[in-house]
Amino acid sequence: MIRFGSMNVVSSYAPNTLPVVYDRGLIGTFHDWCEAFSTYPRTYDLLHVDSLFTSESHRCEMKYVLLEMDRVLRPNGYAIIRESSYFVEAVAKIAKGLRWSCRVEATEDGNEKEKVLICQKKLWYSQQNS
Repeated sequence: MIRFGSMNVVSSYAPNTLPVVYDRGLIGTFHDWCEAFSTYPRTYDLLHVDSLFTSESHRCEMKYVLLEMDRVLRPNGYAIIRESSYFVEAVAKIAKGLRWSCRVEATEDGNEKEKVLICQKKLWYSQQNS
């Protein structure tokens, strides 16, 4: 059983799965971002990571993880990154170099040590001289 606020939710698939993902036809995947990940023939509209950089910063460099996220994410897709304030600032700086538009939001409990970074990958292309 999974608890959302005051609501208890039970998935018909497994005790630790979110029914909104499976019952509504949304397909998700868990992924080790420090390893290669074949996405052929698909890309994703939404990436959600929670404390990825905090827990994996000793295994792989943040810039390579973000580059992989950029490759996997479809143009106009979103990345929602919940991290410590330290990593949110660092990720936002790299994301700007990837031409993502990002905004920082506070967490629902107002914890100053943790922030949510919401980024959208923009469709960009070279400009032609006319």
